[in-house]
Amino acid sequence: MAALGWLPSRRRSATARSVLAGEASAEAARKTALTGDDGPAEVAAGARDADRLAARAAAEGPPEPVFPVAGDDLAAAFFDLDNTVMQGAAIFHFGRGLYKREFFRRRELARFAWQQAWFRLAGVEDPEHMQDARDSALSIVKGHKVSELMAIGEEIYDEYMAERIWPGTRALAQAHLDAGQKVWLVTAAPVETATIIARRLGLTGALGTVAESVDGVYTGRLVGEPLHGPAKAEAVRALAAAEGLELERCAAYSDSHNDIPMLSLVGHPYAINPDTKLRKHARTNDWRLRDYRTGRKAVKVGVPAAAGVGAIAGGTAAAIALHRRRK
Repeated sequence: MAALGWLPSRRRSATARSVLAGEASAEAARKTALTGDDGPAEVAAGARDADRLAARAAAEGPPEPVFPVAGDDLAAAFFDLDNTVMQGAAIFHFGRGLYKREFFRRRELARFAWQQAWFRLAGVEDPEHMQDARDSALSIVKGHKVSELMAIGEEIYDEYMAERIWPGTRALAQAHLDAGQKVWLVTAAPVETATIIARRLGLTGALGTVAESVDGVYTGRLVGEPLHGPAKAEAVRALAAAEGLELERCAAYSDSHNDIPMLSLVGHPYAINPDTKLRKHARTNDWRLRDYRTGRKAVKVGVPAAAGVGAIAGGTAAAIALHRRRK
């Protein structure tokens, strides 16, 4: 940390937390990816998910070409999760699943619903909303076993996330896998949730926010800070160093201008379903763009906005109704 000494104390503290979060995430990602302890049920589920997504991608037409060169073991690909690989925010879907299992009350679910509605309507990540969502999640999981949440996470993926994967983005990831490259998710979602999604998509592993645990039980605190913005770049940098990768040969994909630090690290940045700021930055810097959304410009006239709120309200109502029936 001596190299940070020239920075103002507040900025130095924020930078140190980003570095700590990134290094912790890279360590967790490598440990998870290297264990290779998936059971037969997990392998079978992952194969089914991959087949289903491949069929959906084929139905949408041939995949767009990407750059990966077969046999280049100094290259890898890094994919943001929310609105890049999956529609919506993983933390919301996870929270919805925990509500169904009576981890918390209707008031907290309403807050998750509002945060998801904001995410979908604004089309960008709001750090305050994301921080509030993570604080809520940390308070909910405090005292629970990591193994318990991992098992529940598998169920939640099937219930709420599997059908929200963008086939086009998954096809891009598959192109890197087919070229013999490793593919990592990079997300502010909890690393355990991100690891489940990566495994189910057949990816190498995931970089995510690391929640502190002692003897396999969550303490309700984070290691460093949420893996967001600069912290994502630090995680990618740390993982690349540990894996012996050359970042100039790597690719990164994201929808958010908050991930410009991560995208700027690699030689092949892609803007996927980009927000307005990232689209402008990508065009200025001649980055590749891909958009797998339909009617994305209609939000400006308010029609999808109403539909988005309706979808969230309907999902919330459905979860509450289910909760009541189970009582």
